[in-house]
Amino acid sequence: MAKPLIIVESPTKIKTLKKYVGKNYNVAASAGHIRDLPVKNLGIEVEDNFKAKYVNIRDKSKVIANLKQNAKDTDEIFLAPDPDREGEAIAFHIMDILKKKDRKFHRVLIHELTQKGITDALEHPMEPDRAKYDAQQARRKLDRLVGYQISPLLWQKVQRGLSAGRVQSVAVKIICDREREIRAFIPQEYWTITADLMAGSPPLFNASLVRIDGKKIDNKKNKIENQAQADQITDDLSKAQFIVDEIRNKTVKRNPLPPFITSKLQQDAINRLRFSARKTMVVAQQLYEGIEIGSGGPEGLITYMRTDSTRIAPEAAQEAGEYITGEFGKEYGLGKPRFFKNKNKAQDAHEAIRPTSVYNTPDKIKAHLSPDQFKLYDLIWKRFVASQMAQALIDQKSILIKAGEKYGFSVSGSTVQFPGFMKLYKVPDTTGDKDIQNLPRVDEGEKLTCEKIDPLQHFTKPLPRFTEASLVKELEKNGIGRPSTYASILTVIRDKGYVDLVNRSFIPSELGFIVNDLLVASFPELLDISFTAQMETNLDDVESGNLNEVDLLTRFYDGFSQTLENARENMVSVKGVGLETGLKCPTCGQPLNIKIGRNGHFLACTAYPDCSFTSNYDRDEKGEIAIVEKQVDDTPVKDCPECGKPMVAKEGRFGIFLACTGYPDCKHTESVNQENSKKDTGVKCPESGCTGTVLEKKSKRGKIFYGCSKYPDCTFASWDKPVEKACPDCGGKFLVEKETKRDGKFLKCPDRACGYKEHLD
Repeated sequence: MAKPLIIVESPTKIKTLKKYVGKNYNVAASAGHIRDLPVKNLGIEVEDNFKAKYVNIRDKSKVIANLKQNAKDTDEIFLAPDPDREGEAIAFHIMDILKKKDRKFHRVLIHELTQKGITDALEHPMEPDRAKYDAQQARRKLDRLVGYQISPLLWQKVQRGLSAGRVQSVAVKIICDREREIRAFIPQEYWTITADLMAGSPPLFNASLVRIDGKKIDNKKNKIENQAQADQITDDLSKAQFIVDEIRNKTVKRNPLPPFITSKLQQDAINRLRFSARKTMVVAQQLYEGIEIGSGGPEGLITYMRTDSTRIAPEAAQEAGEYITGEFGKEYGLGKPRFFKNKNKAQDAHEAIRPTSVYNTPDKIKAHLSPDQFKLYDLIWKRFVASQMAQALIDQKSILIKAGEKYGFSVSGSTVQFPGFMKLYKVPDTTGDKDIQNLPRVDEGEKLTCEKIDPLQHFTKPLPRFTEASLVKELEKNGIGRPSTYASILTVIRDKGYVDLVNRSFIPSELGFIVNDLLVASFPELLDISFTAQMETNLDDVESGNLNEVDLLTRFYDGFSQTLENARENMVSVKGVGLETGLKCPTCGQPLNIKIGRNGHFLACTAYPDCSFTSNYDRDEKGEIAIVEKQVDDTPVKDCPECGKPMVAKEGRFGIFLACTGYPDCKHTESVNQENSKKDTGVKCPESGCTGTVLEKKSKRGKIFYGCSKYPDCTFASWDKPVEKACPDCGGKFLVEKETKRDGKFLKCPDRACGYKEHLD
């Protein structure tokens, strides 16, 4: 009889598993999902209890054939895709393809790719989890029902290529709402007053005015509103005696943060390492799947990285405690391990993200890791070890000062009495105390000398734009999506052109605003944050067995289908009618609307075809629309190749172009934008004997491609960016750069017969 077969999700895990299971098992990989809903149609029978029509994924035929070959003679298969909903779906689809009479399937959950993690999983196999599979199916079907029915509506009303998503559209709405708050914000003036004071002994210190007539200054309700008030207070203070009123000393105990969950790891990696959410997950996956750190083969360095649980195994906490005592001393350790409570909605299927062994210290294994792997592992390792270290003790000192009978000043300082966990992992100070001043020794009732009074004008600021980190935090706070989906949400909304990431902050594009406003008007419930959050709770209920998948889908679709039908009838067509702007046409005085054509958005007169006025437009910092004046330069640029008359630069709604002055007899035009968009990649043309270089160009439909600078003498062209690097397998002159959701960025040999691939992430 053939050996039992273990099927994992990622091919990179095979080597790690074989290291621990030896010759007792065969190991194969599904390379992610092998079945999915069809690409070209909805694939869901709504009238038949939302039955899904799954098909084999087109480029997985070789993978499926390999799985069948590996399973050919075995009667026992251990399904070991990732321990989450997506992994459960993969396991069920593998069973569908490999089912056979008398063949047994076991589900094994490998939370860490170590000897212990793998052995425990294989020794405690389970039945495939139907409820978890149903939860994944419900999410997949919900997303398909929304995306495949709203997206075509956007193609019809706005432009082709757009998409809507049950969660992605809510994320865009959050960004658009914040941008509108920023644009509508009106700064309010306020003033602060500080005083440089000297006690009987140095140093000089700076105190802030915090009370007037016993009322606290808060820069909102009770604030110094203008210079006149500030000048009056400054004048009063110039005559006042400053006396120490009260000295407050206290020791604050600060506890470490829990080990990372997925969302917190993404936020910390974005803020501390400048990683994107997507990059964080890619690197974490590498650390989880296994790195060769010795002669024994690859070893998983962290536990599973998709989790919202802060739970840790007692033995892991115990190991951390022993390491801390030995490395830092008993005073840094705990009498017993510290455990953390999960939030109410947290799923406790997996531990928090932690190193599989604290003795794999970052410095010890640094030589075996890439720079990015080391940075992320160092962050995870320190956060976990710090969670088992003693509290930090912070001495805080506050001095309250009276200035005459009316005014009160305050100054605070703090020093670290005992660093505790902060010796290893520092956290942002949330108390408001700052180590900014070295305070003198003073006594209550002591008179102080005022050296200087400094009034300073300020203006209130709007809420900041969302960064990747703060958007992940906002999604998490509102229960939108799940930790495993945040990275893909952030990627999709940028790839679709709905938002731009400028100086690490998300700014909605004009297209993002247009699509968001249409969706909010037509699908208010679907775009509602609380509705989306409740749907996540419902999916959790399906997984726990408290809600039936079909009941959830029926309840959702009854309302959604009616809203969808109404939107098909009433959603404004930006292609046709356009969106109102409140502006008047400078040519005829009729209203101007925003429309969208093949080359983007523009202003157009509603009196068309009687009036053909069109124009580009800009928005100011308040979001107000302004017409971009068309410019015509009468300076001849070149002779027309058609009739020989001069050509001049003009601007239309598709940008600057050259037009023949012989119009209307000669209608020849040339796109300046297309010529200017050509970028030299610096790569030599790979065609034999050609001396040209490869340029990045745009096709007539705006798609990027790469062609030789010697065109039309050389006709080399490629949709993929050439890289000046010979293929190490077949010796080809160059590789091309590609990117897919599954593999990220990679280099590939253009010769299909070769198949060489080199990952870049």
